Amino acid sequence: MSDAPVPILMYHSVAAVPNDATRALSVTPEAFAEQMALIGDLGLTPVTTADLAAHWRSGRPLPARPVLVTFDDGYEGVHRHALPVLARHGFPATLFVSTGWLRGAHDTGGGLDTMLDWGQVRALAAAGVEIGGHSHTHPQLDQLGDDALRTELTRCTEIVAAELGARPVSFAYPYGYSSRRVRQAVRAAGYAQALAVGNALARRRQGPYALERVTVRRTTGAEEFARLLLGRAVTRAFAGDRALTKGYALVRRVRQVRQIRQVRQVRRKAIRSRV
Repeated sequence: MSDAPVPILMYHSVAAVPNDATRALSVTPEAFAEQMALIGDLGLTPVTTADLAAHWRSGRPLPARPVLVTFDDGYEGVHRHALPVLARHGFPATLFVSTGWLRGAHDTGGGLDTMLDWGQVRALAAAGVEIGGHSHTHPQLDQLGDDALRTELTRCTEIVAAELGARPVSFAYPYGYSSRRVRQAVRAAGYAQALAVGNALARRRQGPYALERVTVRRTTGAEEFARLLLGRAVTRAFAGDRALTKGYALVRRVRQVRQIRQVRQVRRKAIRSRV
């Protein structure tokens, strides 16, 4: 069975004038249009996250030169700017929504910029965009307790199902962070596959709950984008990102250990006070 690598592109905001919070991970409408045209010129075949996982799960061959176009969070520009371009090329895509960030009845006010409303999400789904889950309030899931983790996943799943009439089957981890416990919870919540970040090409051997993606950002030029699609220079392009991610992961582990120690100290003091 083939384990040929597949580029999974991770987009966030598509905006002409993004705010400071989303600028680095945004792309201009012109850049997005150029990138989609390049996918067509190179003869790649976009598929959804669910399609990729289903092919790998069943062993059926994938379309020629597959690529995934994915969007995280749910920014309004995905409907305003990206959808017309996707429709013009006939490209499917996957949008992972943080349900508490979208405008409407479930809005928790956490969105970083102008977000989609549910009417726009329904329009995207009707146009062939797969709608996946991205938690409810976009926390670092591996830092949550079991109950809070379950609530984030359940709330997201239930809202998407109620708004669209179908349960989401694909998930993307907020910030790309997961753990074995998080992956097990995502599976238990009914998701069949989940995407991380990693800034590497996806391979079947990564498993359905840890598929890696490459980040497309405002500074990604046409030549670099082409190299990413062809699987060239991915390691070099994201060497700085990987170093930063590893460093931040170490900081997070240290913080987690400190938090556990603090909880244990509080418990010991409480026990002593009762004696």
